[in-house]
Amino acid sequence: MSEIVVITGASAGIGRACVREFAKRQCKIGLIARGEDGLEGARREVEALGGEAIVLPTDVSDSDAVERAASAVEERFGPIDVWVNDAFTNVFAEFLDIEPDEYRRVTEVTYLGFVWGTRAALRRMLPRNRGRIVQVASAVTYRSIPLQAAYSGSKAAIRGFTDAIRCELHHHDSKVRICSVNMPAVNTPQFSWNRAKVSRKPQPVPPIYQPEVAARAVYYAAHHRRREVTVGSSSLVAITANKFIPGLLDRYLGATGYDSQQYDGGLEPGRPDNLYAPVPGDHGAHGDFDSRSKSESLELTLTTLPRFVGLAAAFGLFVVAKALQR
Repeated sequence: MSEIVVITGASAGIGRACVREFAKRQCKIGLIARGEDGLEGARREVEALGGEAIVLPTDVSDSDAVERAASAVEERFGPIDVWVNDAFTNVFAEFLDIEPDEYRRVTEVTYLGFVWGTRAALRRMLPRNRGRIVQVASAVTYRSIPLQAAYSGSKAAIRGFTDAIRCELHHHDSKVRICSVNMPAVNTPQFSWNRAKVSRKPQPVPPIYQPEVAARAVYYAAHHRRREVTVGSSSLVAITANKFIPGLLDRYLGATGYDSQQYDGGLEPGRPDNLYAPVPGDHGAHGDFDSRSKSESLELTLTTLPRFVGLAAAFGLFVVAKALQR
């Protein structure tokens, strides 16, 4: 029986890659985002891969709109099995260069969008006592970076919110599960269309991973009982180091975080952004960094193949023991 899935931010980037990952399993997918061009492109891909899709143009900062979208999915396909929260927006700028309305907008989409999506999912999943919610988080959930104060703050808020929900689910002994996926830098179109007030073009902090890596992690998280999944060595290092040397990281990122998030020349005049309205067109999953992006994550491979890792470790110990006996 086909799974019924909802993906926010489904028109582009990680969300679009997740659409493809679920569609390969012939899932029935509710596609939520603002950009209708990208949503229609995603729908065509789902159908080409053997799945079914419903296009739901929705601004996730509007709780009533998210609720209506959830109802439309269940009216069309039936009970939702998996809900993936991914939609976000951002402003690349120093904090004092971000206007209050801009900061509020990033927070409403990137944080409250996850809250409203989680609420819509739980209102349906809890009475049935089943379902999975996946929060597409980030390494900045734990380790904030300069030029992304609004985004970093929203991602950290998602972690606090999600932890509280987990406690409540445990209190009720619920079988509904919620998992966060801590993403590294990913090659998505966001760097071409998020609002920017910096001197050069924005880029993800290397190393950069392809969106398909992120999508595989989301699919894994939706089907395994994990509290969190971390993707990429950079995410693992950042999260771990922040537990022990946060002050040193403050200084390091203050010294390197501006240059590492910019490249090439100045911003194009009249560059469009998607802070308040979607950028027209179907932009797909990939950004401008294909030549510099990794298609695999060792950390994700080790996470998703625990039996293989155990056997490999056992074999390694056996080889070492034999060598010591000689």
